[in-house]
Amino acid sequence: MRPVIGITGNYYAENNSFCLKDYYVASIADAGGIAVILPPTADGELMEDYLSICQGLLFSGGGDLDPVYWGECLEQDSGEIEPLRDGFELSLARKAFLSKKVVLGICRGCQVLNVAMGGSLVQDVKGLMSHWQKAPRAYPIHDIFIEPNSQLYCIMSSERIRVNSFHHQAVKELGRGLSIAAMAADGTVEAIESREHTFYMGVQWHPECLRDEFSAHLFTALTAAAQIYPHF
Repeated sequence: MRPVIGITGNYYAENNSFCLKDYYVASIADAGGIAVILPPTADGELMEDYLSICQGLLFSGGGDLDPVYWGECLEQDSGEIEPLRDGFELSLARKAFLSKKVVLGICRGCQVLNVAMGGSLVQDVKGLMSHWQKAPRAYPIHDIFIEPNSQLYCIMSSERIRVNSFHHQAVKELGRGLSIAAMAADGTVEAIESREHTFYMGVQWHPECLRDEFSAHLFTALTAAAQIYPHF
């Protein structure tokens, strides 16, 4: 049976709706997995049920995380915050780590994995280099540089790839047991991974929107790891 990959969905309190862009589902299907959308919840027992039916997890992109989770006040340039989703994803990420579940975080998801492990975020990336592109989502806008001794390098087989970029928060202080796997030219962290976990990785770009070989390698690695390490 193909591995089941649970993808965290977003929640919009204004109209009481859950949603997820179809890019994620398609990327998991193309990589040989079965995508299951996980609605945010505050119910801890339900989160355990999510973990029991999923062989891997994908933490999707979305809005900003509340900086209260790393002890900072909200800055003026912060975006929209959804408390239910924040609490859900941070709790689920911690549970997934403890249960050694296969995990990939994308954009916001990368930030969630870092904060869940006690790390912090830059609330608004400033500098000469833009990290919010004004170009189609499928167009890679800047290079990233991959650490040659990282798990990400083993997946990509390249020290330099080109990615898209749609974020203004980014990893600042690393969470416990995490290491930097890739950076942008301006020093912005572009990927993190666990030094002690089989597959606990976050990437700051949106590979689900790209159709290059490197994006395909990443999703294939996720589903392959979930297939080998089900952790039921």
